[in-house]
Amino acid sequence: MGERASATSGCRILIVDDERPARQKLRRLIAARSDGVVIFEAEDGLQAVELIRAEAPDLVFLDVQMPGVSGLDVIEAIDASARPLVVFVTAFEEYAVRAFDAHAVDYLLKPYDADRFDRAFARATDAMERGIDRAERQRLERALADVQTERRLPLERLLVETEERSLLIPLAKVERLEAARNYVTVHTATETFRVRAILDRLEARLDARAFVRIHRSMIVRTDQVVALEPWGHGDYVVIMRSGTRARLSRRFRDRLAQFLP
Repeated sequence: MGERASATSGCRILIVDDERPARQKLRRLIAARSDGVVIFEAEDGLQAVELIRAEAPDLVFLDVQMPGVSGLDVIEAIDASARPLVVFVTAFEEYAVRAFDAHAVDYLLKPYDADRFDRAFARATDAMERGIDRAERQRLERALADVQTERRLPLERLLVETEERSLLIPLAKVERLEAARNYVTVHTATETFRVRAILDRLEARLDARAFVRIHRSMIVRTDQVVALEPWGHGDYVVIMRSGTRARLSRRFRDRLAQFLP
């Protein structure tokens, strides 16, 4: 035990779970197995994102299923180069567990016992000692993308960033989404935000009845479109309720019917 304790001495660990008893259980297990660690707690995904950015933990025990911002949303919100090691804590279906087992540092399937925690903690400690290489991070990226594609109903709210903090905005308020390098710019009628995402991946999680791709770099909410104007060569100009004008390219003109009465 002393060898393991020295390996984790000074380690910064974040526990993320919306249920207090679950956080307390993890805190007890960690404290009993390591000395000199600093433990933080977050009770929701938004708080987790803020703590990861502010405190730069070495390891995160991250609940997958939380209301609002899930564990997967938390990971997506953090730049890949700044992501800590993650042990997913989940009651997900078997397909998700297989993905985490193959690509993440480890997972804990609720309800778990002390022996299973010990194996996950040892694996995480080993990863902290040897580091995670680029190939392993890329495997995690692919696993997250696979699970995001398979999981849950379309998004209803979106985790966005401001200069001061992260927040959730209802997608019902979004007028359009625009690709901007490693981010997507999110426009409402009155405000602009950004989200760390790839437009293609984000499109797969939107309600196809409410949002439509009009250009390789833009998606619009259909109920915010008020008119279309021909623009020549098969292109159109989409006019939004806010007065914004955006081009509907020939590549996506087959989706024009979604705007027509």
